[in-house]
Amino acid sequence: MKIPISTKLISVTILTVVASAAAITLISSEYFEKKAAEQIDIANLESAAGKAKEINNILTSFVDKSRVIGSVLLKNSNLDLGSTTNNVGGDNNALKDDLLFNFTKDKNFIAVEVLKIDGSSLETVARRVKDDFFTSYSLSGSYINQLRELQKFPIRSLALGNIEVKNSSYPKSPAMFTIGLPLVHDAQGKITHVVLAYIALSPLEKPFTEPSERTQFLVDRSGEVLAHKEESKAFARLDLSSSPFVKKALAQTSTQYQTKFLDTESSQQFFGAAVSASFGVRVISETSEATILEVSNEVKRRSIFVAGCAVSAAIFFIFLFSMTLTSPIEKLAELIKLVSKGNFEVKARDQVRSQDEVGDLAEAFDQMTAGLKERDKVKSLFSKFHGVAIAEDLINKDITVGGQSKEVVVFFSDIRGFTSFSENRSPEEVVEMLNEYFSVMVQLINAYGGVVDKFIGDAIMAVWGAPHGTVNDAKKAVRASLEMRKALEKLNQRRIARNHPPIHIGMGVHAGKAISGTIGSNERMEYTVIGNTVNTASRIEASTKAFGSDLLISESVIEKIGNNFLIELAGDAEVKGRSESIKMFKVRGYLAENGQYIEVKTAYSDYQAEGADKVKIKPTA
Repeated sequence: MKIPISTKLISVTILTVVASAAAITLISSEYFEKKAAEQIDIANLESAAGKAKEINNILTSFVDKSRVIGSVLLKNSNLDLGSTTNNVGGDNNALKDDLLFNFTKDKNFIAVEVLKIDGSSLETVARRVKDDFFTSYSLSGSYINQLRELQKFPIRSLALGNIEVKNSSYPKSPAMFTIGLPLVHDAQGKITHVVLAYIALSPLEKPFTEPSERTQFLVDRSGEVLAHKEESKAFARLDLSSSPFVKKALAQTSTQYQTKFLDTESSQQFFGAAVSASFGVRVISETSEATILEVSNEVKRRSIFVAGCAVSAAIFFIFLFSMTLTSPIEKLAELIKLVSKGNFEVKARDQVRSQDEVGDLAEAFDQMTAGLKERDKVKSLFSKFHGVAIAEDLINKDITVGGQSKEVVVFFSDIRGFTSFSENRSPEEVVEMLNEYFSVMVQLINAYGGVVDKFIGDAIMAVWGAPHGTVNDAKKAVRASLEMRKALEKLNQRRIARNHPPIHIGMGVHAGKAISGTIGSNERMEYTVIGNTVNTASRIEASTKAFGSDLLISESVIEKIGNNFLIELAGDAEVKGRSESIKMFKVRGYLAENGQYIEVKTAYSDYQAEGADKVKIKPTA
């Protein structure tokens, strides 16, 4: 299947660009994902640490304030401090005013109470509540007693000296959290009084409300949410103790912890970081892997888009480039077809003007065409002098002096009375007659596969079997001789019509071994066949005059042609150069395809026998 160069160029370009873009996209995406994951891990931890520090400041401030307010409440526990509307007088009023100032000036404080621990029982020693804060929720200050029981605040942990922070938000109640801390201990160091401060949740929520791709929240010791990016989860006191990452984070003894984990609910991978703040709370920061992949996928999409643009541009420019390359090559291909048909006059450089390697190719093409033209001229000359078969044989192999023995059929013909004809004619007339005669006879020799070896004056020497032979060479030679007999009759008719004398010829055919090849020297060579077979064929042709027949063949030819011709014995003759006589035969016709013999006889095929030099007919017994 033919694939155009332009298609190959475009295909290779597309594959190269796509492969490069794919490799770059893959490598850059993987590298980006790796670096992004590292950055997110770092950013998660840094962000969680920052939030933890902020929470520390907030909780520490509230703890300090709670301790001060609790101390004042305990000191003035003999005062009636049940509500902000109570009135007292004297020096006690000054103390109460100080308490009111410290308690009321901070809008985040909702209630503070001091509890006395007596064994397993608790006693409220003092309490300060902003009643109006609960009014909007249709609650009273007594809700504080219910809240402590409802949330099961770990008072025993306070008795051990710990500070506890718990979410106090419940449905249809204010969003609050509770700070519990030890207040008074006895001489033995045993905690006797603790403070519970009920504070609005908003200060803890504020650090987590900033817009971010991370999910950040605050949990207490038990994994219950204190503050969350989604406020509803904090208000609902969501328990995350079973969450894979929170569970691992709560179990850590170190202040910082980070890892990649699978979220069971969303079935997504997350990067998590946890940093411990004061009082047992921890800041959790989580970022989904999808966030990284989204950026990575955006990089991939952009890379694919850029690669698509590059491929499109490459296709366009490669197409233009391929046209400049393939167009002249296609022209050269068309010119090659013309040259293959024998047209060597084409000029490729006139049609291909590229100033590049294709232009060089066009110049080389013209040089090649000139060489082919010269070669064709040489071949044509060889063919005219030696025949097509010999010319091709000489061109296709190294020419050296020498030859090889071959089984050949040699033909000789001669014009009767040529010497006397030449004496009475001008050279021009003689040459004209010979050319006309040779044109007819050579055409028939070539038509039947023979090769004209040489012209010897008016004589023709032809060979079958050299340079290449077939099993039918003898049949072809005899059949060509019969056709020459008929052609001579037509030629003589034209000559007589021009008032020219008719031509009589003699033909002899002999078969045998001969040396076929080039003879001469390295400066001058001639392709021919030599040997006794050639000499005998010449003597047989000379014998036609003695037997009065235009065609004689030898017994060796009879053996090769079989019953395909109508043969008649002419007789035996002794010829010069041979010690033994030669039995010769006349050919009267040939066997047609229908099995009938066709006689070939003309006014010039038989004539009056006469003496012949170098030939002596043996008398019949």
